[in-house]
Amino acid sequence: MTKVMLVDDDESMQVLIGQIVRRGGYDFCCAGSGEEGLALLREARPDFLILDVMLPDINGFEICEIIRAEGRQVPIMFLTAKGDIVDKSIGFKAGADDYLVKPFQPEELLLRVNAHVRRRERERERGREDRGRPDVFAVGNLEIHFGKYDVRLGGEPVGLSSREIELLEVLASDPGAVFTRDQILEALWGDVEAADPSSITVMVRKIREKIEEDPSKPRYLTTIWRVGYKLADRL
Repeated sequence: MTKVMLVDDDESMQVLIGQIVRRGGYDFCCAGSGEEGLALLREARPDFLILDVMLPDINGFEICEIIRAEGRQVPIMFLTAKGDIVDKSIGFKAGADDYLVKPFQPEELLLRVNAHVRRRERERERGREDRGRPDVFAVGNLEIHFGKYDVRLGGEPVGLSSREIELLEVLASDPGAVFTRDQILEALWGDVEAADPSSITVMVRKIREKIEEDPSKPRYLTTIWRVGYKLADRL
């Protein structure tokens, strides 16, 4: 059974989220601190992880960075009472896939969990279908290695989150073509309503900071005003 894990020191939140995800048909486990959460993660190997930002020992951002440094690709969603764009930027930079602000509606939480789980299932299916596809897309000094969560610039790995890499893979699936925000949301979350459209703006900005020589004048990842984004097919 697909397993959802929560790291949150609020016992009432543990009970609430446990009820929500179990009603949705998922297995559930939880931890009340960062250290306990990291130990449980390695033992339980969940399919989806919900992280509270404010914890008694290690904050959620640090936990996310540790998980990504270990090479784990489990989808991670932050829970926080802070909803401003600064915190979202920090979260996505740490390697988060999604962000949900407290208080939230149970239906919204379950919608997001469902979307991430479906997306992972589609990725596995696409992996089987795309075995004949080229393994690497390259333009200029940028290389995107499909299905390996590996993006390189000038031969060196680029420190992108899993969701940022997935965004680049979507664009690289048809280089030169323009993808609308809705198309990107559908591809990454499985449901246009399951994510905040502003998260695309944040991710694009963070990607540009890491791959563009001058992020204010992007060459690889460009914006088509009032339409969407595209990845250059040539420079």
